[in-house]
Amino acid sequence: MAIHLSVHDVAPQSAAPGVQRRPLLDSSKAADIRFRLECLTIDARAELTLAVAGSDLAWFQVLNGEIALERTGEVQKLTDSHVVFLPPGFRGKLTTEAGASILYALVPQAASLDPQFASQPPGYRVVDWRNEPLLESKHDARKRIYLATPALFGTQAIKGEMIIYPPGTEAPRHYHVGAAHFMVFLKGSGTAFAGERSIAVREGDVVYYDDREIHALRGGEGGDMIFSEFFVPAGAKTVWVEPEKACTWLPTGKNIRGGKPSREIAAHSMAQPETAAGV
Repeated sequence: MAIHLSVHDVAPQSAAPGVQRRPLLDSSKAADIRFRLECLTIDARAELTLAVAGSDLAWFQVLNGEIALERTGEVQKLTDSHVVFLPPGFRGKLTTEAGASILYALVPQAASLDPQFASQPPGYRVVDWRNEPLLESKHDARKRIYLATPALFGTQAIKGEMIIYPPGTEAPRHYHVGAAHFMVFLKGSGTAFAGERSIAVREGDVVYYDDREIHALRGGEGGDMIFSEFFVPAGAKTVWVEPEKACTWLPTGKNIRGGKPSREIAAHSMAQPETAAGV
């Protein structure tokens, strides 16, 4: 059964001086979850050390605020445009002048999810999703931006994208096979469907679906509903209740800023993932 929770309702725990963590998802909530997900809030002028074990990987998405990531003497300035991949053995430090929040995910024993993990370990990556290709749905007004793919992060252990639902748009009913799957709602409101159950969702909500659980989404009426969704591992198969309605994504030739994107992605149907050249 789907898990639904709000970041705002989770009691904070102290992670370090001036840093609070809100645990969201882990294997204690569903046995097949292969990751740990939490929201970390860093107060002004506080700092957080990040350390990833040699067998693990992690990534985070900046939710709000400006933050600096320091590693090996270099400093990377980050905003809510950024998703950051942390490879095995990563060591670094986050600092912020005015406060910031991130969504942080850790995948233990990542080699079990990617057969090339040991021989071709992925490296540190920073993705500015506002520079990534903006795709549009063939069937409706939805839009899509890839956040975490083998091309971006160099591993099959995770996959992620951001989806934009204008008011009233709806995805066809479908389910996934072979991966843990969750969504984090970043803006707006709408409805998530899990089987026959409907779940009102809004900014700050998290929804996790069981493997093979039929689901769909519908945008609300008060503006765009925007969410990030991630799969662990990347190779989940998507099955459509009505195959003729399988999502098909078309390149716009632009990023969400209206400029030239950082790369090109070919048109592809989610019923035929092998057609997704460039992903």
